[in-house]
Amino acid sequence: MRLSTKLILAFLLISIFSTGIIVLSSRILVSHEFERFINDRYEAELAESLADFYSRHGNWDGVEKEFRRFGHEEPWSHSDATPLNFSIADKNGTIVVAGFDRKSGEPCSEEEFENGYPIQSDGEIVGVLLLPGAPERSPLDYEFLRRLNGSIFLSAIATLVLALFLGVLLSRSISRPIQELTKATHHMADGNLGQQVPVRSRDELGELAQSFNKMSADLARSFNLRKQMTADIAHELRTPLSLILGHAEGVKDGVLQPSRENFEIIREEAERLEHLVNDLRTLSLADAGELSVDFQAVDVNNLMSDIHAHYLTLFNQKRITLNLEPFDQTQGKPAPGILKANLDPSRFAQVLNNILDNALRHTHEGGRVELQTQLAESRIQLSVKDSGEGVSSEEARHLFDRFYRVDESRARNDGGSGLGLAIAKSIVEMHKGRIWAESEKGKGLRVVIELPMTDK
Repeated sequence: MRLSTKLILAFLLISIFSTGIIVLSSRILVSHEFERFINDRYEAELAESLADFYSRHGNWDGVEKEFRRFGHEEPWSHSDATPLNFSIADKNGTIVVAGFDRKSGEPCSEEEFENGYPIQSDGEIVGVLLLPGAPERSPLDYEFLRRLNGSIFLSAIATLVLALFLGVLLSRSISRPIQELTKATHHMADGNLGQQVPVRSRDELGELAQSFNKMSADLARSFNLRKQMTADIAHELRTPLSLILGHAEGVKDGVLQPSRENFEIIREEAERLEHLVNDLRTLSLADAGELSVDFQAVDVNNLMSDIHAHYLTLFNQKRITLNLEPFDQTQGKPAPGILKANLDPSRFAQVLNNILDNALRHTHEGGRVELQTQLAESRIQLSVKDSGEGVSSEEARHLFDRFYRVDESRARNDGGSGLGLAIAKSIVEMHKGRIWAESEKGKGLRVVIELPMTDK
């Protein structure tokens, strides 16, 4: 049975059950309230007539003869001895006008007296009307009640028809998005990733459709990235392996001399291959959340100073100026003194090493690289700015993608694996920070790392 059919039947059964309860309770309540209305109207009319009689006569003498019409006199009986169907008590609860099974002068019960209907004449209570039971209904009363119950029944039928119509509409509105999601998941199971379904509402089903669309887009993007990454890895591995195999076979076949230079080429390519494999392993561990880190409170200024001292010789060899501008503790009003961040010193040194290696490769002789530490809205910012050629803003957004290269021909021969900045991004995100690049063509590149500050 389809979901839409189940929903329609559920709506219909609920409507039948609830409507049946409403109809039954309405008929009971209507009958009860109608009975009370008849009784109240009878009592009010009788009390008004008795009050008028008392006003005209000043006492209750002769009331039995005048009010025989309120008794149960049989149609064939014309006896004046037919008892009244009501009694009258005075203010003290004593019967002054006796009806069925009552005697004049006897007291009535306290409950009966309290439930009686007061008879007023000239603003004073001259008696209390006592009725032994409900009055008989007239044929018009029965006809009115019959028509009222019939109207309730017709209303119930109309309610069921409307409920069925609304149930069909609601079941379609609920089942249609689910059917679309089911169809899209079947397409995805067949390998057609990136399926999207229309978001038709803002309720839970709409949120489910939005989540599905995001999941589908993420899966398609991840699948494409994985395919691209596989192709890139194969390409990156092919180059050093080809060189290693080519030189090894050349030496074996005697085409190349077993010289130091040829063996050095094989060694360098093997190191390049090892570096690539290590980078891939680091990325895979970071993706799986299994990269070991040892968080501790670290003075960022001291960390940047150590990195600056480590790279100063390398930069001087290429005649590139490497400057460090640490955070000024005397002028930094938001900070009480030392800038501390909760991070792993060795892992974060790897981040800065990858960034500085990239700056060293792309900064020309005589250029400059600036290291800077600053505080921005209670968050620590580390930046590395070089005076290289720079990239476009669009290219800057992709610098942290795996195997992304702005200049393919140059980057594949300079020893870089194309994974350094991707590794840097993964490690920074493990530290609950973020990293981005700012650049324009011909104006150098600035890489910014932002970290939360800690007081410990």
